[in-house]
Amino acid sequence: MLANLLRAHPEAARTPDQRRAVHAILSCRTAQRGGQLYRCGDCDRWHFAYHSCHHRACPNCGALPAADWRERQKLRLLPVPYFLQTYTVPAGLRPLFKAAPQFGYDLLFAASSQALREVALSKLGGEPAALGVLHTWSRQLGFHPHVHYILPGGFLSPNQLRWIRLKDPNFLLPERVLSRRTQNLFRTQLQAQRPDLFAQVPAAVWRVEWVVNTRPVGSGERALGYLAAYVQRTALSAQRILKEEHGRTTFRYRHSDTGGWKLLTLDTGEFLRRFLQHLLPAGFHRVRYFGWWSPAAKAKWARVLALLDWKAPPPPPPRPAWAMSCPTCGQPMVRLAALPRLPFKPP
Repeated sequence: MLANLLRAHPEAARTPDQRRAVHAILSCRTAQRGGQLYRCGDCDRWHFAYHSCHHRACPNCGALPAADWRERQKLRLLPVPYFLQTYTVPAGLRPLFKAAPQFGYDLLFAASSQALREVALSKLGGEPAALGVLHTWSRQLGFHPHVHYILPGGFLSPNQLRWIRLKDPNFLLPERVLSRRTQNLFRTQLQAQRPDLFAQVPAAVWRVEWVVNTRPVGSGERALGYLAAYVQRTALSAQRILKEEHGRTTFRYRHSDTGGWKLLTLDTGEFLRRFLQHLLPAGFHRVRYFGWWSPAAKAKWARVLALLDWKAPPPPPPRPAWAMSCPTCGQPMVRLAALPRLPFKPP
């Protein structure tokens, strides 16, 4: 459905990143990507299996990589309570993020992670760890930049000799302190690094407190599952796009209060604009690790494991090699040849 809409409205892609994404989505699982030719020995059926595009904007790709990512992260979950913490950009700053997305998202990560580190050191005397994932959308595809962090409920002392436990397993750090520190860091760094963008922000925006929300999430597994759905994919899955009639597109979204599904119908041009505005800059890392979860902090991670006297569970067995099954009789098919990629013809 999405590919058909993009093919019918090529003018919706306005930036180079958007045009590259549209190219990938339109060619996904088509002859333009190349693929494999199979034959069933039982019923003599032939089948073409075309390659996926693997673009993170494609709603048909990313399920297996997301599942693999979730399983890898589960191996690093410690026997401590976990928290999901969200830092939301005030509405008055959203135009800045649209004007300079790479800079804005990098600064959001930098300010929030630094605030988290500083407040943890001042309030509890220890270094935190965090896994952060950037989201830019609301349930109705509106532009709503925010960062989710999964945090272990415990801290490493500065001398790395002690594991600092929480006094209350349902409380991590004061949200108002985190909010004000994040805002101050964001404002200071914006003014120093991009005074041109800083001058465009109305003074009233800096009087609006950032929303920082923290909630306990038990062992952390369910929170990882929630974030994994967006690590390799963008704002909308293919199953949520229901129909397009008379120039209007209908999709479903989950209501934030009731949890039930609701329908929203938009002009197709507006629907595509909302979808494409969430494409991230090329090469941007949506997932980042901080503190002793960082890949550069292997010694600290080993120290945490020793202090907790905990050993990571063994990794699951490798995923079985994929085998093509006959869509008619279900028997394994034989690969006969590789199909070359074809030149892409833009709509």
